[in-house]
Amino acid sequence: QVQLVESGGGLVQAGGSLRLSCAASGGTFSNYAMGWFRQAPGPEREFVAVIRRNGGSTYYADSVKGRFTISRDNAKNTVYLQMNSLKPEDTAIYYCAAKWGSTSSAHHEFDYWGQGTQVTVSS
Repeated sequence: QVQLVESGGGLVQAGGSLRLSCAASGGTFSNYAMGWFRQAPGPEREFVAVIRRNGGSTYYADSVKGRFTISRDNAKNTVYLQMNSLKPEDTAIYYCAAKWGSTSSAHHEFDYWGQGTQVTVSS
């Protein structure tokens, strides 16, 4: 069983930056692809970014490409999401998630989820 704990959310003005962290425990971190998803009010959880087990490849949603960067430190069992040039439409609860094996952008393929951290971007 893998536990994930996000941190780093908060309130920021449009154009600002935040760095989210997700600390993992209870499993072999390097066995898991790690992803970030977000959910604004509504039923859909939106893919944001994902990184391979060894950090060698990353993939992004078009809406965040060029502004967000996902990275991981397998020695610290932590994945990060650096968010720059934030926009009001980035406001959401951000979740990190772990998927055994290969990467995916489909939320239903992820095995473990954190509790989420709120990001609010004011205009």
